[in-house]
Amino acid sequence: MVELAVGIDIGGTNTLIGLVNRKGETLTETNISTTTHSNIEDYFAQIAQEIQNLLTKLGEGYRLLGIGIGAPNGNYYNGTIEYAPNLNWRGVINVVELMQKHFSLPVVLTNDANAAALGEMIYGGAKGMKNFVVITLGTGLGSGLVVNGDVVYGHDGFAGELGHTIVKENGRLCGCGLRGCMETYVSATGLKRTYMEMMAYFPFKAALSSKSFDEITAKDISIAAQNGDKVAIETFDFTARMLGQKIAETAAYLSPEAVFLFGGLAQSGELLFAPTRKYMEENMLSVYKNKIKLLPSQVDGANAAVLGASALIWKELESPRKK
Repeated sequence: MVELAVGIDIGGTNTLIGLVNRKGETLTETNISTTTHSNIEDYFAQIAQEIQNLLTKLGEGYRLLGIGIGAPNGNYYNGTIEYAPNLNWRGVINVVELMQKHFSLPVVLTNDANAAALGEMIYGGAKGMKNFVVITLGTGLGSGLVVNGDVVYGHDGFAGELGHTIVKENGRLCGCGLRGCMETYVSATGLKRTYMEMMAYFPFKAALSSKSFDEITAKDISIAAQNGDKVAIETFDFTARMLGQKIAETAAYLSPEAVFLFGGLAQSGELLFAPTRKYMEENMLSVYKNKIKLLPSQVDGANAAVLGASALIWKELESPRKK
């Protein structure tokens, strides 16, 4: 009997659902719209039906052990999504309670960055590591902190928000309401904002000067930098300086074995990694210098969100939650 976990990634637009074995293989998967149902119970009823459809598709010989869910503002302790700004449903949503109306199985919820950290530990480059950090670089910036083999949740379930630590006093306005958050600089959106500022700051002709902010993507800036665009190169250097400094600061708190970068911006490769390593080491306390590895995620990017969510179940079965 092959043991399976469900991995669910609840995004602002789409919800991904997959059945994953202990090897980290997604055997079958599907997706639904997150925005279709105005009624939250109908939404989770559809998720439950999709899980049943996937199990039927696989046939006999499989045993489902639990359901792991990654979601914005997911609270691991309470099993709730709390005041997520990008979801249709406001307030506090008890996800575990809603799912257990359909399945008599363990249901575990956390935010998407913590799920990514667990995915890295169970399926990716952090296998065997007890202390590491995963930084997700997408539209925003998320982070999962692992200390002594456990994700750090804090007393309320919301610890580990590196994206909302300040890197520039009175800096860019963040969606959270603060100014100067790292997320506003070190993210795909932050990279775009920096590129637009750099075009005004430098006298160089920018490769993307004919495009508007909405037309430019982080990938466009990466390609421009690879092709020698000085504005794009300076943009990556500026971004990497902030990221490297923050990693050095994080090392003083946690002394991780490694920091993994995941997400679209991390796909820029050495354009981001090389200067980030440089600024990380320049700002590192001497006892940590040349000890902390900066690595790309080794979790399959196409299935990473589902894999990370499913990893919640394997971790839960190994060591049930504690507060």
